[in-house]
Amino acid sequence: MRTRTFVFSFLVHSAVIGVAMVVRIFATTELPDPPIATRFMIAAPVDVPDVPPPQRAVQSTEPAVNQNAIPLTAPDSIAPESPRDLPDTVPIGSNAIIGVPGDAVGDVIGDAPPPRRAVPPAPPPVRPGGNIRPPQKVHHVAPVYPAIAQAARVSGVVILEALIAEDGSVRDVKVLRSVPLLDTSAMEAVRQWRFTPTLLNGVPVQVIMTVTVTFNLN
Repeated sequence: MRTRTFVFSFLVHSAVIGVAMVVRIFATTELPDPPIATRFMIAAPVDVPDVPPPQRAVQSTEPAVNQNAIPLTAPDSIAPESPRDLPDTVPIGSNAIIGVPGDAVGDVIGDAPPPRRAVPPAPPPVRPGGNIRPPQKVHHVAPVYPAIAQAARVSGVVILEALIAEDGSVRDVKVLRSVPLLDTSAMEAVRQWRFTPTLLNGVPVQVIMTVTVTFNLN
């Protein structure tokens, strides 16, 4: 019984499928077009205006003329210059400057200040010797013996180099031979000394000389 039912069902399905295929083959209607995923578009042409080529600079065939150049040929006539107003007389004894108005020198008539004389540079300091005599001391100041040097029983000779100005005053002092506890006192005393001016060819000059200051405990 089951076998008959299976065979009958198979035949019925086969017949239905065959009829559907025959109807599909002999159908007169057109099948629908498949969907198109990609579309192509053609852009309309764009008119590009014609650009004219750049114009070349026209070179002049005429030679350049320099207005300040000296003429090669003499002119037919020369125009007279306009007269300039100048003073008829100049005061005698005045430092008047006569010139053309508008010039770098001119437009000044009257007393002008006298020119300044250049001051010659001071001669360098000299050292005594030969025709240069050492200056003589005219004012002496004794150095003060420092208490700390006396307590330490320190004595000795401090040698200094002094720069004496044209008027005989001591302008600068520096130590050549030092005694540490006595240098300051010696320099302060020498700065107060005074000397006679030193002359070189009749002109006062600065002098560099060596002086000594002695410290004794007795």
